[in-house]
Amino acid sequence: MERAELLALLGTLDEDAWHAPTPCPGWSVHDLVAHVVHDYLRRLSGGRDGWTGGWIPVPDAELGPVLNRANDEFVAAARGLSPRVLIGLLAGFGPQLDQYWASCDLEAPGLTVSWAVPDVPAPTWLDIAREYTEFWVHQQQIRAAVGRPGADSRRLMHPVVDAFLRALPRALDGAAGSSVTVFVTAPIDEAWTARRNSEGWSVRPGPDASPDVRLELAPDTLWQVATRGIEPADARERTKVDGEESLAAAALGLVSIVR
Repeated sequence: MERAELLALLGTLDEDAWHAPTPCPGWSVHDLVAHVVHDYLRRLSGGRDGWTGGWIPVPDAELGPVLNRANDEFVAAARGLSPRVLIGLLAGFGPQLDQYWASCDLEAPGLTVSWAVPDVPAPTWLDIAREYTEFWVHQQQIRAAVGRPGADSRRLMHPVVDAFLRALPRALDGAAGSSVTVFVTAPIDEAWTARRNSEGWSVRPGPDASPDVRLELAPDTLWQVATRGIEPADARERTKVDGEESLAAAALGLVSIVR
């Protein structure tokens, strides 16, 4: 469904729109679409086909620069591809990726999701959710670049919000307190709570009756602060906070991308 919205949008863009700058520094709409194609091809090649050629294992701390370099190289090469070819690649390989993920055991260990469960394989469902968030966020960035809001229904946004809030335990690591509830407003209208026990923080859907702090924010604020489209200070100005300010500041420091 997310891809259908993207393909419908891309099919309406003229050449100027494909060259429009996006919130990703140095990347046009064409570049961002090529990056999504790269993600499709990379996940099919490595996951479905077991192809490890060109993959260099690195520690989490070094992953960001390695990925950024690989992404830049693919995007630069893809500038020779027409929009029609890029749309065809999305439409052709997207369903193959869906089929591959549908065949996976969702509870089996997947790839590391460094911003949620670093240093150990994440469950496959979280690995897939991480990829979905990237596709959805890039679509929002494309829409912002061409002035076409949308793809923001609850059905499309809820998995993004749920996945991004899995970063709360890392954001709260070391913070004093025992419970933080985050309520995300319409169209989500749902709460998640991070609780601390002897093993550290964990997060689950649902409110807490008496949290140390309750944050209420719009989904747009959440995804933008999680991807550093806005800074935590800006997110704080958009967030209603009831309770311990230091815990609220820690929670709004969540990052749900590789940096």
